[in-house]
Amino acid sequence: QVQLVESGGGLVQAGDSLRLSCAASGRTFSSLFMGWFRQAPGKEREFVAVISWRSTYTDYKDSVKGRFTISRDNAKNTVFLQMNSLKPEDTAVYYCAAGPSRATMNRWGQGTQVTVSS
Repeated sequence: QVQLVESGGGLVQAGDSLRLSCAASGRTFSSLFMGWFRQAPGKEREFVAVISWRSTYTDYKDSVKGRFTISRDNAKNTVFLQMNSLKPEDTAVYYCAAGPSRATMNRWGQGTQVTVSS
């Protein structure tokens, strides 16, 4: 089974950048879709970005397009989320997810807090 561990969260000011990482264990990492989701206080978890196993397909939540970039390094079993021009509304716990397809994310990390102050 794949286990996921996120890192890279923190407290930043509006306009700053952060890079989240998600380290995965398991030999099947390279065959999985990987995604990032987030959950703000009092809100439901929402999709942020997804990447296919060969990095040929990516998709983003509309509000992060042009600011966030998802990427992966299959040799290192790691997926990244580069977040630029951060806004206070990006404040949330960010979760890494994995699954056989975009619609079936069935493995989740424990989350990493991102707080953006205005």
